Amino acid sequence: MTVIQAIILGIVEGVTEFLPISSTGHLILTSKLFGIEDASFTKSFEIAIQFGAILAVVVLYWKGFWGHTEQYKKVLVAFLPTAIVGFLLYKILKQFLLSSSTIVLWSLLLGGVFLILFELWYSKKDGARHTEEISYKKSFLIGIFQSLAIIPGVSRSASTIVGGLFMGIKRQAIVEFSFLLAVPTMAAATFYDLYKSAGSFSFNEFHLLATGFIISFIVAIVAIKWLLQFIKNHTFISFGVYRIVVAMLFWILVIK
Repeated sequence: MTVIQAIILGIVEGVTEFLPISSTGHLILTSKLFGIEDASFTKSFEIAIQFGAILAVVVLYWKGFWGHTEQYKKVLVAFLPTAIVGFLLYKILKQFLLSSSTIVLWSLLLGGVFLILFELWYSKKDGARHTEEISYKKSFLIGIFQSLAIIPGVSRSASTIVGGLFMGIKRQAIVEFSFLLAVPTMAAATFYDLYKSAGSFSFNEFHLLATGFIISFIVAIVAIKWLLQFIKNHTFISFGVYRIVVAMLFWILVIK
């Protein structure tokens, strides 16, 4: 991996992390597109730079992390299912799932179809308008939805947001809750993976990791602000169409 490639992957991560299109899936496909070696470092890089994007949430929502004990507890409750699933399936994720562009493409395609059908079916219901109003029970259920995103291409954002909408939570509230839930989720994934793998990294690889990390953080700040404006007047149907188009184009033009 070169510095330029690390920058490009950082941009891809920053743009896609909070959109319902799967940042992990896009990182895997981008790496394949650029012919980046499918090595242990590449997989760790794809995991770790996501935490750079997540730090953008801490900067933009720092008030949500201080002095809101109830909300903090609910986010931790939502984090539990993913923590358990991620810990139990870590080896499968690292050795198999993160290496399969086929899984990513099918996940993007089927997820896109599901997203479109859900939005066409979905009708607004009375429910939580703010993250503070989300109950502990619904927080845990949102966490179960998020755990589905261990499959590359599913999208952590899409699964949590759709799960929340299904339970009647308002779009603005579930999107912001998804932002907050991303912090412990990706922090745990990053630090656990670095604990397992960082000992084998070279100085140059740490430099590449830092580059991708910083770029993803900067780009994610812009992406978050854009998404919050977008959801005020739009559904996620366009993202569903995008997922289908990307999957089909990649199959036609790249997969041999």
